[in-house]
This record gives sequence, structure tokens and C-alpha cells, in this order.
Amino acid sequence: MNDRISANIVDVLNRRIFPGTIYWKDKTIERIEPDDAKYDTYVMPGFVDAHVHIESSMLVPSEFSRLASGHGTVATVSDPHEIANVMGIEGIKYMIGDALRSAVKIHFGAPPCVPATQFETSGAKLGVEEVAQLCAMDQIKYLSEVMNFPGVIGRDSDMLGKIAAAKRWAKRVDGHAPGLRGEMARKYFAAGIETDHECFTIEEAREKASLGVKILIREGSAARNFEALWPLLKERPDACMFCTDDMHPDALEVGHINQLVARAVANGVVTMHALQCACINPVQHYGLNVGLLRPGDPADFIHVRDLKSFEVMNTWIDGQLVAGHGKAHRSSLSHANINRFEATEKQPSDFFVENRAGTVRVIDVIEGQLVTREFRWKPSAELKSLQSDLSQDVLKISVVERYGGNKMAVGFIRGFGLKRGAIASSVAHDCHNIVAVGTSDEQLCRAVNAVIRHRGGLAVVDGETENVLPLPVAGIMSDGEGHTVARQYATIDQLAKNLGSPLRAPFMTLSFMALLVIPSLKLSDRGLFDGEQFKFVDLFTQDNQS
Repeated sequence: MNDRISANIVDVLNRRIFPGTIYWKDKTIERIEPDDAKYDTYVMPGFVDAHVHIESSMLVPSEFSRLASGHGTVATVSDPHEIANVMGIEGIKYMIGDALRSAVKIHFGAPPCVPATQFETSGAKLGVEEVAQLCAMDQIKYLSEVMNFPGVIGRDSDMLGKIAAAKRWAKRVDGHAPGLRGEMARKYFAAGIETDHECFTIEEAREKASLGVKILIREGSAARNFEALWPLLKERPDACMFCTDDMHPDALEVGHINQLVARAVANGVVTMHALQCACINPVQHYGLNVGLLRPGDPADFIHVRDLKSFEVMNTWIDGQLVAGHGKAHRSSLSHANINRFEATEKQPSDFFVENRAGTVRVIDVIEGQLVTREFRWKPSAELKSLQSDLSQDVLKISVVERYGGNKMAVGFIRGFGLKRGAIASSVAHDCHNIVAVGTSDEQLCRAVNAVIRHRGGLAVVDGETENVLPLPVAGIMSDGEGHTVARQYATIDQLAKNLGSPLRAPFMTLSFMALLVIPSLKLSDRGLFDGEQFKFVDLFTQDNQS
């Protein structure tokens, strides 16, 4: 079967735009013929998300694909370490199997940090042998983000063994080094690590790019670094890619990488530079089997209305029209569920914190960032137990282990702004224990128990009222249809905001409060953790700093 499309052809590789017709047969572009006609629309290579955790969309890969393809995404570089922390290699194989049913070309990596640290409880562990086994698989295209940067710098044999396994199989190695600068950064990247998606200042990005590192400019549902980093697109388009990292379903329903390209062009970035980062660089860096609009390439391309809004009219992948005007042509599929959820319900007394002398270390949330600060809170010495202090926006936070050991920790957090009730989630990077924030022990307990009863999900508790978005697939993904899940998420997100939270994405922000490898202060099921010192710290301190 021969197919064709006529439009203005955007040849990003050769930096030219010309009117013409693309001919393809089955999955392959046969030829491209220029002509002298006048066209109003454009055909160009499809977009690639250079680093994404599909699990964070709360959709299985085939459902993620249905939403993403409507925005012109033809491929992803996907790190499955979320489900790997819950289910190990079984979880990764589940993702690979479901991705085979999707239109978007989803390329998975081998997660080297499962668990992310030794200071938390996960559902699985991947050692050097397991990572080497994954790297030997054709379906695994790279070693995903090496989050244990202290281990790399300290020449930890486990981390270096995993990097060596990837190199042995000629696989790329992804980085994760938030705020790492100077000699420490040089040591980290000298170990063979090639990318970083954690830069949050332009100076950091420039320094890392000067070391030969590929900078992934991230704009997700919680971490939003585009505004800080976009000038690098003008300076070093050869060194940049776009990624979302973690994107919730309501945001994915609205747009994907197409939005970042439009914003870049609106900011004055040369169109071809923006498209190089969105379409070309990821394909070339990772060696993806994704077409770049050349004869002999896979017939992967998109039809857009203009080169300003980048409104996607149609998406073709392997010669098949898979989406049109924002909607997938493929129907939703049924999904098998795998899970590991063994937590038992809690009592309000489990969240008791005895008051002691000194000030309290409080996790201080920064809107739009994964990094946190440390705030010092001085509660009244007359109190026998510590409760949330709504007047100072100091709320209790708890992480409850869900793999059968029943460990849990309680701390305090500022920035969530809840005036009543509580929220809880089993999406808690990266071990996916239950994380919850609440205005009282009773409400905190109710929210945690709501998640436990559903064996995974997002919960909002407001007095006697409970609302839950169930996540039965590993406790982190829905088995529902993508657009339906997006609406359900938007509803529960609004309910959380109705409790008083000013955060743009309270559940996404909550999910990163247990991610110990992101400085500075976080909470695991084993206690309060300082990501800069990379060790546990006491909840109380004699320092009067505030």
C-alpha cells in the first residue's frame, strides 16, 4: 500500500523547509519529492520525550501512548524504575509487554538505583547481576538515571559495576545530579555518565554542558525548569533535549513536548534549534529506531498547522495514522494488574510525636522544584505531643512502608497550606510507600487507611468524607482509560486544593517528599533524611536557626 502527504516539509537535519510530497509504503518512507505548490501546513519529524517515567502519568504504557500520540509524540526514552522499586524485573517486563501494544515507540532503560538508597524500604532490589541481565536485553536501550551520585563519586563498586555492565553492552548512561558542580560534577560525569535532567539554574546547565553532558530541559507536573534553562537552547542546541520526567494525566491530556517547542519558539529560539532538541537529538544520542524524515527511514512524522503553536493535526508512526486532532485512533485496551501491597491499617496513635527540647526540623517545600529547604520550628515547650500548627503552615507528614514490615516515620512539612483534612498517596518516589500530609493525626490516619484499603491510590479526606482514585497496577497506575483517568485525577487534585493547598500540583509535590536523593530534607519510612549530608538526622535540634 502506497501513501502520500503534501505540505511544507520541515527538513530539520538539513535546516530547510520546502513544499513537497512524502511517499511511504507500509512502514518506510520511499521518497520525498519537492514541488512548487503552495501549502498552508507543515510535515515534520515527530517529537521525542527524552526522559519520562510513564508510571507518573498513572497510566499503563498503552494508555500513555494514546494521550501522548495526540500531541505529536512518536517516541519516548522511558525509565521504569518506579515499577521496578515495587516489582523488580517482573515490573519492568510488564511495562515492556504493555508497551508493545502501543503506537508510540517506547524505549526502556535498566534502572541502576533500585532502591534509590539504602535508607528506605522498597519492594525489590536490582544488583549488578540483575542490571547486567537487563542490559543484555534488546528491549533495554540504556542505563537509566544514576541517582546515587555520592556512590559514583566515592567509587562504590556496585554503582561502577552497573555502569560497566551498560558500557559492555554499548548502552548509553543517564545521569541525575541536582545541583552538582565543580570537581564533584567532573568526577561524577567522568565515570561515563552522559546526561542530566536535574539542572535548575542556567549556570549549572552551562557548566555541565561544557563537560560534554547532554542537558535535558525538564518541564513536568512538579519540576519545571524550562524558564530557567531555555537560554541554553540558543547557546547549545547540540547539547539539549526536552523531557517531562514526571507528568500527571491531566497535564498530559492537554499537551506534551509540543508545548515546550512552542514556548521555545515564542521566546525567540530559532525554530530549527527547538526542533533539533525535540526531534533529532534524542534519536541520535540513544540510537532510536525512529524516523527523521528521510527516504529509507521509518514513516514516523507529524502534520502540524503552523510553526508557532505546533498544533498537531495528525500523527503517523510506522506509516500508520495513529492520532488526529489530539485524539488517538486506537481504542483503549484491557490491562492485567500486578501489585505488591501488604500494609495494614493504622491508628491515630501511630502518628504520635512526643515533644522534646529544641527546635524541629521541618521540610520546606519550594513550588515548582523537587529540591526542598530546611525550616526550623519552635513549638511551645508546654506541649506534650506535637500536632500540626496551621497558623504557621506546619503540618504533619508521614511515610508508611507498604511491603509488609509496617515501618513508618512522622515528620513535619511547610508549604502544603492545608486548612483541614489530609491527603495521601502510594505514588511516593521512588520506593512508593505511602506518603501523607494532614492537619491532625485522625485525618492523617484516615487518608493513609483509605490508600491501604484500595491497595494503592490517591486519597483526599475532609472530615468524614473520603475520595480515592484507585491505582491497582503496582499501586502506582490505573487500569482505566486515559482520558477518564485524567478527569478523575483533575477532580481529586481540585479536592486537595479545596483543603487550602496553594500548590499547583499538590499530589505531584507530595510524591517527591520521600525521594531522598533530592536535597535537602526528605522523609523515608525509616526517618528524616538530609540529602546534602546523605544521612539521617534527628527531628529535633538545639540550633535556634529559623
